[in-house]
Amino acid sequence: MSANTIKEIEATELARRVNDANHKLRVIDVRQLEEIATGTVPSAEALPLHTLPENIHQLSAGEKLVIVCRSGARSAQACLFLQQQGFSNVYNLRGGMMGWMQCGLPAHQPG
Repeated sequence: MSANTIKEIEATELARRVNDANHKLRVIDVRQLEEIATGTVPSAEALPLHTLPENIHQLSAGEKLVIVCRSGARSAQACLFLQQQGFSNVYNLRGGMMGWMQCGLPAHQPG
């Protein structure tokens, strides 16, 4: 796999995994907090893209990470950044939250 290849996960597959207690993945939403407040993937953690470099220590390179944004563009940037930092198990949510909603999946209202 080339360094510029971003692995993707479909919304329906992610929904199945977050509903499985044994899913062993972390969902990271890289949108702004006010965007996340409108709804996100269940169990997603907020980590806005601009804060990712300073908060990368909160993530483990061994974890399976799924990165989420509105359309898939910012999360793709986050995936590339994480891959450059040595993270190999990083997936972009194809279509972002727009794709998630188009599949009729429920958005979680945080906190």
